[in-house]
Amino acid sequence: MESHKYPKAIYEGRWIFMGLGMAWLLALILFPLLALPIGLLIIFSCYFFRDPERVVPEDPTLIVSPADGTVTSIEEVDGVEGDLYLTARMRRISIFLSVFDVHVNRSPMEGELIHSEPRGGLYLDARKPESSLLNESRLWIIQGESFTIGVKQITGAIARRIVPWAHVGDHLQKGERFGMIRFGSRTELYLPLDLEIHVVIGSKVYGGSTVMATSKRPE
Repeated sequence: MESHKYPKAIYEGRWIFMGLGMAWLLALILFPLLALPIGLLIIFSCYFFRDPERVVPEDPTLIVSPADGTVTSIEEVDGVEGDLYLTARMRRISIFLSVFDVHVNRSPMEGELIHSEPRGGLYLDARKPESSLLNESRLWIIQGESFTIGVKQITGAIARRIVPWAHVGDHLQKGERFGMIRFGSRTELYLPLDLEIHVVIGSKVYGGSTVMATSKRPE
């Protein structure tokens, strides 16, 4: 199931494309030697803002990845610090997004978006564990029929802009785009402890398609 309610990533790069395009035209006329490197930057920008379609598993018991990247940690935590919705002990799966990964975030399951909260902070390397608490972030809470999950977007040393597309009250389909983080980052998935996890540290995951966990109860 796929939705296009929210803009695709390519739209977020429109000003970059326009600026580089104008620079390329000027270089082509005035400084031909610069046209090639600028052209390569345009190609890389198109690659960075790519947003491929994904085959989303329809089975309602399957929870999918909220992001593309590599699983860096799987641990039990006492909810999310400072959050009133996720206070019980949960399992946190951290995903590191390199600059070469797709940077669009997708809903891991179908449900209502009941909370979206931006938090200010630092811009530490997103691979550092302390970035979860100290870096600028945005927490999303999605409520399904039987349980609630959280997705946390975290900025990094290079990625310094979180772009939200969804709004509180929206009903998200599984795999639906709800935002992105520009230029590499970290995404965390918070799940109830009774879900069976299907990934390990080092697993390569893809937003909207990789199965992260299985629930014995409906979403």
